Amino acid sequence: MSTVQIKRIYEPKNEADGFRILVDRLWPRGLKREEANVDEWLKGVAPSTDLRKWFNHDPEKWEEFRQDYTFELRHCMSSVHDLVDRIKKHKTVTLLYAGNDEKYNHVVVLEKFINNLIQPNQTF
Repeated sequence: MSTVQIKRIYEPKNEADGFRILVDRLWPRGLKREEANVDEWLKGVAPSTDLRKWFNHDPEKWEEFRQDYTFELRHCMSSVHDLVDRIKKHKTVTLLYAGNDEKYNHVVVLEKFINNLIQPNQTF
């Protein structure tokens, strides 16, 4: 059984991170690739550019964003299955994101979506 956790990419890497996957469509500002300590970058599971720009981390748009992003995830299942395959190969996987808001960001939705695929009978 794999453990999936989330973390801002700007936070220092530590051993508990396990396999680190960046799940943003854009590379994080001000961060050099060699300093990022990213094992893999999977852009395909990030929100579309239009949805990301529309949402703009506005808490008032959260519910609609969450629903729209979940819809997008359901329609890009090959990318989602790529992520699930990587998760299943590692004991611990950390999904990395660049946004400032820990509560209102796409990785919260992605983590729940992935966990429901990996453990469909669990409630989160």
